[in-house]
Amino acid sequence: MTDFLAFLQQLPTGPLYALIAVLAAVENIFPPVPADVSVALGAFLAGRGSMNAWLVFGLAWVANVGSAAGVYALARRHGAVVSRGFLGRHIFTPNTVAHIEEQYRRHGTYGIFLSRLLPVWRGVVMPFAGIARVPAWRALIPMALASAVYYGALTYLVTRLGTNLDVVLGVVRRVNTWLAVVAGVLIVVIALWIVRRRRQHQPPPPPPL
Repeated sequence: MTDFLAFLQQLPTGPLYALIAVLAAVENIFPPVPADVSVALGAFLAGRGSMNAWLVFGLAWVANVGSAAGVYALARRHGAVVSRGFLGRHIFTPNTVAHIEEQYRRHGTYGIFLSRLLPVWRGVVMPFAGIARVPAWRALIPMALASAVYYGALTYLVTRLGTNLDVVLGVVRRVNTWLAVVAGVLIVVIALWIVRRRRQHQPPPPPPL
């Protein structure tokens, strides 16, 4: 790891900043992308004087928010496509979508904020908000705030407290593991809810002849 760190410190900072921004943007399209690891590395190098912590945070935040807003806009504009075909018949039925819209109206603001702090859900919540046609301000403001809190806290803590890269990456992995457990539980709950909703709205079997 020492050799890897020395290699990073020898690189021009421009490509490193660009990589952080690209990964933060792609995370909204492909959630497994390790954007937080790249931000942690940038913050660690900032703590050693090789990069600027404010620039690391700013690029990650702007790229992440801009990408999420784009995903939301596309989902809002073309969300009707989801209701067609297999997904529309089996998962995003009209009743399910209507119930999702109702839940977003009731809990959308803080639900989006909390979901954007969780792995996997960061990349899922904005398309759903677009499909449910959540008003832009109710979707984008909590999303931007959550992104600022997550990347801001990560950048600050790693810059101020990180003295050993292995320890820093280990902490990031542990935090993401616990957040992934929470996200997994939510996925199971929502899957069970969708199954239950489908069963409730299935037509009764025809009477025997």
